[in-house]
Amino acid sequence: MASTEAPISITVKTAAGSLVTVRAETGEQLDQTIALSLESIKSATQELEAAVRGGGLQAAAAVVTAQFPNVQVVNDTPPFSPAPIGGGRSCPHGKMTALQGPSKQGGIYKGYFCPSAQGDLTKCKTVYVKENSPEWNTFVPDRVK
Repeated sequence: MASTEAPISITVKTAAGSLVTVRAETGEQLDQTIALSLESIKSATQELEAAVRGGGLQAAAAVVTAQFPNVQVVNDTPPFSPAPIGGGRSCPHGKMTALQGPSKQGGIYKGYFCPSAQGDLTKCKTVYVKENSPEWNTFVPDRVK
């Protein structure tokens, strides 16, 4: 079965956790697309993240279609979620596992781990909870090591 996606793509994760993907048919086309649209993508992403925080998916979709009229917004996968209601986190691969255990420095670590298999090249980075953050005291691990 033939793929409908472009053969070349680059995905970048923003500071807020949003994923931005640029696709192209050739390396030259990818270079041109990135060079021409980098600032537009940055500002659109910032507006999109602000809209999601303030008004939900409909507001975010309006921002995207205003910036990029040829883009269709599809809500088929949940976005990265830094702190969903009820605790926990998720990534593009699903619900992250909350783990707590002894750190190498003698203290305790608390963090969220991607559910992808070990060695998977698309596995997300672990999101550690900082000891001085409010989440440290409310962290509920799925497992304790």
